[in-house]
Amino acid sequence: MRENHNHAASARRQLAAIAIPTLGQLIAEPIFVLIDTALVGRIGDIALAGLSIGSTIILTSVGLCLFLAYSTTAKVSMLMGAGRTRDGLQAGVAGMWLALGIGIALMATLVSAAYPLSFAMGAQTSVLDGAVVYVQTASLGIPGTLMAYAANGMLRGLKKPGITLWSAISGALINVILDVVFIFGLGWGVMGSGIATCIAQWVMCIILLAYLAPVLRRNKISLKPLLSDVKDSAGDGAMLFVRTAAIRVGMVATVMVATAMGTTVLASYQAVNSSWNLALNILDAIGVGGQALIGTAIGAKDIPQIHSLLKEIEYAGIRWGVYVGVGFALFGWFAAPLFTTEPSTAHIIAISMIVVGIFFPYHGWLWALDGVLIGAGDFAYLAKACTLAALVHVCVLVIAWRVTVAMSAPPLVQSVALWLVFNIVFMGVRGLGNILRAHKDTWIYRAIAQLN
Repeated sequence: MRENHNHAASARRQLAAIAIPTLGQLIAEPIFVLIDTALVGRIGDIALAGLSIGSTIILTSVGLCLFLAYSTTAKVSMLMGAGRTRDGLQAGVAGMWLALGIGIALMATLVSAAYPLSFAMGAQTSVLDGAVVYVQTASLGIPGTLMAYAANGMLRGLKKPGITLWSAISGALINVILDVVFIFGLGWGVMGSGIATCIAQWVMCIILLAYLAPVLRRNKISLKPLLSDVKDSAGDGAMLFVRTAAIRVGMVATVMVATAMGTTVLASYQAVNSSWNLALNILDAIGVGGQALIGTAIGAKDIPQIHSLLKEIEYAGIRWGVYVGVGFALFGWFAAPLFTTEPSTAHIIAISMIVVGIFFPYHGWLWALDGVLIGAGDFAYLAKACTLAALVHVCVLVIAWRVTVAMSAPPLVQSVALWLVFNIVFMGVRGLGNILRAHKDTWIYRAIAQLN
């Protein structure tokens, strides 16, 4: 009994040691958007609606590349757990080169396609203008963001995630200062928020690279882009990319329906969604910590430790889901006026955030198990499960939209319906898939076999 207690306590300490500093990196992009939302919201609902479209495009594009961090974390952790330190570091370098290449290509695509993408999302007239300018300015920082993702995955695998917190704090402070200067001091509006975000993204990247450079030198790791390693890194993340793409399809479908429901619903959706993205990263930090710990245990082929970690990661996700859910609901109730000058919009934001807050304990469980399965490299299963969830969600979402339109439902009812479908259908199907998979040992033995 005492031995089990010691194992559990050790697992909790290890999880906290990775999850707490990892949170800093995870909240960077959402907190940039949240800051932009709060400040741009002081301009008016049209500017806020434009930011909603633009930031959705940026967050979707960047979010699709989360596999750069997740696959690197899993790979480095497994190799470290197996005692192959240099192989793990070399895999991390390959991940960063892959991130740079993808980042440059993605940046060029978004700058040139900002108008048609924003128009396709439903933006028109002044809302379209704001969305386009935000995409074109904020996307200039994407190469830095993606390199930071890969670098953070490497640091988590090395069990040295502390620097991620300091890089995120630095980026957030710079973003706030530049937002105020550019949006209000220089009167650049939505464009100012995009430029501030771009600069903050590059600052975080430079901090992380400066920290990693001496680690790589000490271990005599080549910084040259080895094509075979980069291909391996891309192959590891292919299914994880599909998984992330399916999640983003569900999110983009939600914002498109919000756009169709009108400016008031879209503006309130932006405030709730940016807050949700920020709050959710507290739970994602637990999942990311679980990735590194599970990956290391698999590398060591320690099955009892894997079972112990699974239990503790689940409990941590649910427990923190309760804390975050209560805080989210309270924040929405008292802080909604910070996001808009319209009292009716603030009321919709407050009610919607209470509705969303109820589901956070389940979110915590879902994201914790996501981390476990990603840490085991179970990407193919996650890709299939998330694709199914996205398809079901889109179908139900369209039905809900048509029903609320037919009923001439007011904006408050439309907004609440939007969030209920997202949480019950999309998150519900995803979570059920994770629970069924994680409580069987198939993924454990498959991961160990692949490592061999």
